[in-house]
Amino acid sequence: MISRFAQGLGRILGRSGPPQDEGEGGSISAWLRVACLAALAMFVTVPIDAASIRGVEIVGDSITLRFDGPVERASVFTLDGPRRIAIDIVGAHAGSGGKAGGYVAAVRQAQFNPDTARVVLDLNGPALVRNGGFSTDGRSLVIEVAGATEAAFARSIDAKRKAFLPPVAVRAAAPKRADRSAVRVPLERAGSSNGPPLPPVTGAKGTGRPLVVIDAGHGGHDPGSMATDGRKEKDAALAIALAIRDALVDSGRVKVAMTRDRDRFLVLGERREIARRLGADLFISVHADSAPNSAARGATIYTLSEVASDRVAAAVAARENRADVLNGVNLGGENEDVSSILFDLAQRETMNISADFATLLQREMAAKVPFKNEYHRFAGLIVLKAPDVPSVLLETGYISNEEDAKLLFSKSYQRDVAEGVRRAIELHFARRLASN
Repeated sequence: MISRFAQGLGRILGRSGPPQDEGEGGSISAWLRVACLAALAMFVTVPIDAASIRGVEIVGDSITLRFDGPVERASVFTLDGPRRIAIDIVGAHAGSGGKAGGYVAAVRQAQFNPDTARVVLDLNGPALVRNGGFSTDGRSLVIEVAGATEAAFARSIDAKRKAFLPPVAVRAAAPKRADRSAVRVPLERAGSSNGPPLPPVTGAKGTGRPLVVIDAGHGGHDPGSMATDGRKEKDAALAIALAIRDALVDSGRVKVAMTRDRDRFLVLGERREIARRLGADLFISVHADSAPNSAARGATIYTLSEVASDRVAAAVAARENRADVLNGVNLGGENEDVSSILFDLAQRETMNISADFATLLQREMAAKVPFKNEYHRFAGLIVLKAPDVPSVLLETGYISNEEDAKLLFSKSYQRDVAEGVRRAIELHFARRLASN
């Protein structure tokens, strides 16, 4: 029993021995108090109404925690010896681990107490949480991590926790800790019971017209990359996405929807799922690239592959759990082998269509938009992982390069990008119609 107790306590604290000073006293009495609490937690079952942590995803500096139901709140703080970031989620119970990446060397989960799950991120260097927030449906928490000096990290140990609250309506749906008999019922939203409200569809009239979903990358508290003059990727991406929408609406040949048409935050899965829920025929995510080498220039197109085409592609990609629903069929209850076959067959065809469109897109844009020599890259980008919607991520230039940055915020360049994308989309669907 003592061995089991020690192991459980070690998972929660992120170490194998007694705690050092963590801002709340490192004495033996503190150790005993924590030990008693951990021992008590082992004999108290997690409330049946608690949400589960479905996964922890790390893409670059962004860390996403996903839940299968509403939670009450979350808080983040730093610990030393070894360096780590701890995330406490009230109204949740722990899942299992997660894949490391970026500043994070390892991910561990444990039940801190009957009401609170704790995710511990072991760091490979000093880093701090700069900002974060819940998704609109309250089922994802995204935090942004940035490198820090040793002195700044040391100061953060004694700092107050960073607190994050889901939207008010989501908090209202989360069962209160005092009510052990509560039943959690997800709130239904207009247009769907599985996520935020769907955006309006504009453009061509008629039921037979194909639908294109344009995704402006980043937004809200996630600015993306920054130009040397302080301008943000999220603003360039939105301006270009709006220009693409306007060009498509003016042509009148396809229907168009946007994941966001203003400065607001969406997690990657929400962007992809908007396209799926709308039944999109094509999904284009608009971004601006960034690199330590300020001489890097040119546009790039990414399509999905679990094997990255190079180290650069691998650096911006992350793996994600497979979707439970494919074309309206719930795969959750299927045999794992059957689910894998259905998923792989659908996604293989989608990936082939996406790659063909990427080639067409570069050809139609190249007259006025400079591309890198190796313009087509492959990576396991989360936003591209809809198994039944052909998808590309368009890096429209390097915001870290002064000349490209000027273009990205230029109205004429935005129109050039939009016109190239419009021509490629119209040719793509003309080919699809002819082949069918």
